[in-house]
Amino acid sequence: MEQSRQVPYPKQPDNVLEQFGSFIELVRILRSDCPWDKEQTHESISHLLVEEVYETLEAIKNGDDKEFSKELGDLFLHVVMHAVLAEERGAFSMRDVIEQEFNKLVRRHPHVFGSRVADSPEQVMQNWEQIKMTEGRRSVLEGVPSSLPALLRAQRIQEKVSNVGFDWKKKEDVWNKVEEELKEFRAELEAGEKEKAFEEFGDVLFALINAARFEHIVAEEALQYTNSKFTRRFRFIEEQAAAQGKQLRDMTLGEMDDIWNEAKQLERTQDGTNNSH
Repeated sequence: MEQSRQVPYPKQPDNVLEQFGSFIELVRILRSDCPWDKEQTHESISHLLVEEVYETLEAIKNGDDKEFSKELGDLFLHVVMHAVLAEERGAFSMRDVIEQEFNKLVRRHPHVFGSRVADSPEQVMQNWEQIKMTEGRRSVLEGVPSSLPALLRAQRIQEKVSNVGFDWKKKEDVWNKVEEELKEFRAELEAGEKEKAFEEFGDVLFALINAARFEHIVAEEALQYTNSKFTRRFRFIEEQAAAQGKQLRDMTLGEMDDIWNEAKQLERTQDGTNNSH
């Protein structure tokens, strides 16, 4: 019978550096001895990294620190796993990852570790973008991944160009742009120009996201909130229909709308109860 490997427990569990080293060694052992882990590549686990990020965001949104801590651990596993995979093929090591990030943070915080002055978060971000351009980037938008969700990508694009001064100065100008784009969208629809309407609709969304940004609202989070709210209320309709022995397709829109309003009223009542505490 093949002898099992010894778990690389840290000799000093309270020492975070020993914990870190033991964790890396654990991943190396899994890469060597686990049939599943040894078959993985950067590409094969990349989608899982995205999933873990969203699970972490969910824990933050729910204010669940226990789950948050666990999800950060899962993210940490992916960072270590990718570094070990890279180490195996001679690309880079965990030391390289840490050293590069360490040096980048020092370099991009001259107001902390140097003589440059930054008296506001806005000035910090402006300095950050300027420094990045000295590091070999050809565009301030180079660091915005095309794979980001569209709403989040639009907001990041707007934030990036704002940091170099390409932005509206007054909120009313932003809202004028929203109204302008909405009129253009409706005009193309009325003219039957579907392809142009498609483009104009994107412009409407982009302008609305910009307006939200001026109010310090993250459009992606706002829409996710609305998605969850709609889902919650529609499930209430399904539950009430089932309790009445009905199928949704047999109900009128008016009947479903009444239950929808009931769900809204219940939410308001629950919010009032929670706020009273």
